[in-house]
Amino acid sequence: MASRTPSRPVGTVTRGTTNPNRLRRMDRWIAAAHGAELRRSTDPVAVDLGYGAAPWTAVELLVRLRTAAPHARVVGVEIDPARVAAAKPYEREGLSFRHGGFEVPLPGRPALIRAANVLRQYDEEQVAAVWERLCGRLAPGGLLVEGTCDEIGRRHVWVALGPEGPRTVTFATRLGSLDRPSDLAERLPKALIHRNVPGEPVHAFLRDFDRAWAAAAPYASYGARQRWIRTVRDLAADWPVADRPARWRQGEVTVRWEALAPRQAGQARQARRAPQAPQG
Repeated sequence: MASRTPSRPVGTVTRGTTNPNRLRRMDRWIAAAHGAELRRSTDPVAVDLGYGAAPWTAVELLVRLRTAAPHARVVGVEIDPARVAAAKPYEREGLSFRHGGFEVPLPGRPALIRAANVLRQYDEEQVAAVWERLCGRLAPGGLLVEGTCDEIGRRHVWVALGPEGPRTVTFATRLGSLDRPSDLAERLPKALIHRNVPGEPVHAFLRDFDRAWAAAAPYASYGARQRWIRTVRDLAADWPVADRPARWRQGEVTVRWEALAPRQAGQARQARRAPQAPQG
């Protein structure tokens, strides 16, 4: 990556929708999955990229990361200068705000970049280049987490990437609000949301997820959590589930990226012409 910082931020202004606690599921997962790496880092800086019209997500990220890494610092980065100015009064020890975009205008390399509900507003064809740019800004051992959630954080899907590229996809939900796992399809990140069509791996995964959920219906009498755990346990027989029951209990499941990665662009275009089969 070039050493010279671009004179103008890279990217476009997004809608900026934000609510308190919207990203709590992602934050808790990051603290659990990446907390040890942050503790080991000599400069545990996390970037909240595109935090939106209000700074709540950056404030909350600092609090949650410090449960796992007491010396973590958070820098909120926004492409809209008015949003940066509005966030400045919230600065305190360990928390600051900067004007910028995908170039991530920090002097060093952050240990974590979180980009939530940002690429949703870009074209699918732009995702790979943005991922590459952001991963190129990570410190060795760093993590990029990019994904989408609903307005109050009940349903959330994100991709975790290292400097080498994408690693896993995590599906997270408030179990009491879930009718079936494929409800999460509407929150797939930009790299996957248009691939939920027959012939694509993510479509097959959600189909199998729904089938396992239906088969686990008898466990509903013990609560939605027990039904989810049984569902994921059965799903893991055919899909490379990358986490353990401790995370399943949180209403999560993490799958290796290569199992859900989109097929080639030409194949995807052909699949999108076909009518989408209902989940189930």
